[in-house]
Amino acid sequence: MDSFEFENGDVLTDVTVEYMTFGTPVYNENGFIKNAVVYCHGSLGSYSSVKKLAPLLGENDAFDENKYFFICISALGSPGSCSPSTTDLKNRFPKYSINDVVNFQKEFLAQKFSINHVLGMIGNSMGGFVALTSAINFQDYADFIICGVSSYKVAGHDFILSHFVNEIIESDPDYNRGELTYSLNRTLRIASLAEFNFGLSKEALRNMSKAELHSEFENFGNESIETDIYDLKYCNEACMYFDVENELDKIKSKTLIIACKQDPHFPPELDAIPMSQMIDGSQLIIMDSDLGHLCFNELDTISNELKEFMGEFNDC
Repeated sequence: MDSFEFENGDVLTDVTVEYMTFGTPVYNENGFIKNAVVYCHGSLGSYSSVKKLAPLLGENDAFDENKYFFICISALGSPGSCSPSTTDLKNRFPKYSINDVVNFQKEFLAQKFSINHVLGMIGNSMGGFVALTSAINFQDYADFIICGVSSYKVAGHDFILSHFVNEIIESDPDYNRGELTYSLNRTLRIASLAEFNFGLSKEALRNMSKAELHSEFENFGNESIETDIYDLKYCNEACMYFDVENELDKIKSKTLIIACKQDPHFPPELDAIPMSQMIDGSQLIIMDSDLGHLCFNELDTISNELKEFMGEFNDC
């Protein structure tokens, strides 16, 4: 895009947006795509996160790609799109919020595809924040939203976890230099390891041997250094202050909430169940998966429920 203006008034020019599309676009009488479904990934993910839908894209499946046109955008702040690392601005990158992530996506869809209304949005984790915020800020924008392993606010242990990650990063005196150093890579690894316990379920971790746990922990830490520490810090701050609890009654989109009984980030009793009670007419599915917060990798286990929900939107 030529430019993007942040909520705080900062403007970046020549803005990169990474995205992927697949499926079958259907056009209305005015020549606009009417069956667009936007997939919103989790923290520091990318367009490729849409692969979670792969088992459900076949003929007559819930997300039959012959019926829908899928668009997945690497979000503002995520590597691949405009972010602290890809702009090389590092800690000079504008501070952004979930509202900015929503506006970035919406502006891109309007400019690239002339899409000002989507059939639906599917978001997991941070992507759920994006779907909810879009439905609140632009009430006629999406016919449906699917909000998975997510919440209406970051609070309690999740807020403290984000605070802890920030403390680790900011404790490194090299952070303010705006360039990667050996110390920052080490700090990045430690900050990322703070998140290790919040992916798989407690049951899955409990069933591993100490050798397996050690190996998983080490691999998680080693893979994390491929992340940019500034991308992590900015995304962490954007998420930790997310809170739309008092605005959920504005949502007009048909809403499906997917939770996981074993999710250590967003336990259903604290997040999905209260959220479902605050969104008028919403539906709730609680999965049972040892993958915990990563249960969107097993969406095929609720294929019948998803197909039933999407039935209303088959003839878009």
